[in-house]
Amino acid sequence: MTGGRTKPGPHGVRFDLIALVVVDPDGGDDGAAESLLGPEHRALLGLCRSETQSVAELAADAALPVGVVRVLLGDLLEAGHVKVSRPVPPAQLPDERILREVIEGLRAL
Repeated sequence: MTGGRTKPGPHGVRFDLIALVVVDPDGGDDGAAESLLGPEHRALLGLCRSETQSVAELAADAALPVGVVRVLLGDLLEAGHVKVSRPVPPAQLPDERILREVIEGLRAL
């Protein structure tokens, strides 16, 4: 499936388990280019077409090891078939204390 590769693509892209993957509507959508892909690549594309999924979800749904899915996603990313968005870093998330205060304020209404 991966041709012995253990890292995704020459760019050294690192896919977090919670990185979100979606089919790129602008790139690589022609049937000819997709027919050159392996069955596992096509399976991942099929899973991403219905909805945005995380790397972990794709691995579970495709019944493939996460390392293999990362390599295959690297191929799809390089070919322009998918887009990957990084999860929000924890430092940029709102403080839990503030969220609890908002919930308490809403309950008080």
